[in-house]
Amino acid sequence: MLRHGLFLLLATILIVGTFYTARFGIYDDTLVRVGGLALGILLLLSRPGPATTPIKLIVDIALCALLLAALARYALIAQSLETGLYFLEPIDVWLGIGALVVVLEMARRKVGLPLVLVCAIAMGYGLYGEQLGGILSHTGVSWPDMTFTLWYSFDGVFGRPLAVVVSTIIIFIIFGALLEVLGAGDVLLKLAMRSLGWLRGGSAHAAVLASALFGSVSGSAVANVVGTGVVTIPMIKRSGFSARFAGAVETAASSGGQIMPPIMGAVAFIMSDLTGIPYLQICLAALIPAALYYGSLFACISAEARRAGIERPDRDSLPRMTRHDWLMLSIFAVPLVTIVAMLMDGKSPALAGFWATVIALVLGLGINPKVRSLTTLRNAVASAASASATILVAVGAVGIIVGVMNLTGLGLRFAALAQTLSDGSLLMSLLLMALACLVMGMGMPTVPAYLIIILVMGPAVEALGVPTVAAHLFVVYFAVMSAITPPVALAAFAAASIAKANPMGISLTAVRLALIGFLVPFAFAFNPSLLLIADFSVTEFCWIMLRLGFAIWMLAAMAGRSTLWTLFSIATAVCLIMPMLSLQITALLLSLGIEVFYRIRCTANNRSLVQPDKI
Repeated sequence: MLRHGLFLLLATILIVGTFYTARFGIYDDTLVRVGGLALGILLLLSRPGPATTPIKLIVDIALCALLLAALARYALIAQSLETGLYFLEPIDVWLGIGALVVVLEMARRKVGLPLVLVCAIAMGYGLYGEQLGGILSHTGVSWPDMTFTLWYSFDGVFGRPLAVVVSTIIIFIIFGALLEVLGAGDVLLKLAMRSLGWLRGGSAHAAVLASALFGSVSGSAVANVVGTGVVTIPMIKRSGFSARFAGAVETAASSGGQIMPPIMGAVAFIMSDLTGIPYLQICLAALIPAALYYGSLFACISAEARRAGIERPDRDSLPRMTRHDWLMLSIFAVPLVTIVAMLMDGKSPALAGFWATVIALVLGLGINPKVRSLTTLRNAVASAASASATILVAVGAVGIIVGVMNLTGLGLRFAALAQTLSDGSLLMSLLLMALACLVMGMGMPTVPAYLIIILVMGPAVEALGVPTVAAHLFVVYFAVMSAITPPVALAAFAAASIAKANPMGISLTAVRLALIGFLVPFAFAFNPSLLLIADFSVTEFCWIMLRLGFAIWMLAAMAGRSTLWTLFSIATAVCLIMPMLSLQITALLLSLGIEVFYRIRCTANNRSLVQPDKI
């Protein structure tokens, strides 16, 4: 009971502080960054859960005490640190190391071991990298220097990524949690079913639309799978699709929510801060690629429904939108319009998120009488605080990697190494970055995966002429795709528990459905016109849209026929996005010819089967 009360108290402090910061701005940068991370860690340590063993309780108390001691020391020397003339004492170093251990332990619990291992490797490189030869060698870093950078400055744990989270992103996490508690997710699913349920395989189409809308706000593929999948996956199975396919549809659709404007999860705000590109321009750049991704999902579902012999459902069997449902929809629609309008008016994203949250709360309490209770408010506070604490810890851990890179110059060295390995080839550089994103993103949320890769590989790709926005969106796409890529595929494992199917099977099917998501990033890297804001050319835009449209058609129509057809469609789609005109035209004509021949042969076979025997 005491732990539960402490958790709610800390959660309330975090949310009230977030509202104040979003409405009135940051009043003290150090307090907001350090206090925000501290609240996040303390929230996770105090969060009620299953029965805690005595050993775990002792460990939690020790971590809490160590963090509080480090924070007290930080507060004591904060003014001296600001002068830049303070030299760390041994107690500062030890408490700083202890605080870093706490951050890494909480990251291990909430994000997973991969991020912690990367942080440990980065710290090991900082301490012992001078013993390495060649391009990886640096001048050496001592424990005091590393501790000062990582804990006592704004170049490490409390760096810019954490600042963006506490100043901008948490208010949108609160907004997403509030929408879910107020019942907006249910009405979105009902709207999606009414809008697309009449199509062949309509339940799967509806699941894709609902997951895209809600996933853009939630910013978490796994949370989206769990939140909407409990309804959509059984619904897809009942319509005639296999359990594996149902789980794969939800996995691919939920993962894509983070590339869907206007919210794009949390990544768009961090991208805007890192690049200096206005948030609305980033949304505009992401619009066409996101539409292609979801258009490909719809096409694959239609092709699979046709192959499985699933008929269109009766329109009368679809749920009808009542007057109350339309009013409930305003809980989602009005705040979303408010966000876009305020951003177009030049207001800050944080202020737009503040008013969107306030409007959603007022509309929800006014329209939905079921949520007018302290229980609903408590659930919203707990859900928002837990999600916020997780991203605070994840980004704090990423700050360790960023700090080591700044301290040792690793980012520049890695960029130089990547350029050497690629030998000036843009394609090879993009392949290296895509592979790094898929590996780093396994078991890691999109935000930390994106930050690590773009800070390490981004300069190398931009040096080869790729526009900044294209390089950043490229990383985001592959960080998102890592959630469905074997062997980790967290979103697929989440869907497997609901679909009652093999997670690796779901992952492989999801990859097939989302193949265009692996190709579109290369397309806009080679053809920036696809992003609408970088080096735009009408001719180039029309030509790449034609090729991508054809690739989507092939991946949907051909991939389900057999393994040979799948390989052929993938190879042709890859050729269509390569920056060689002769290869593009050859692939286009060859695939058209083969498809025409296939259809003629199928027609001839069907006629021979129905031809009556001659007497």
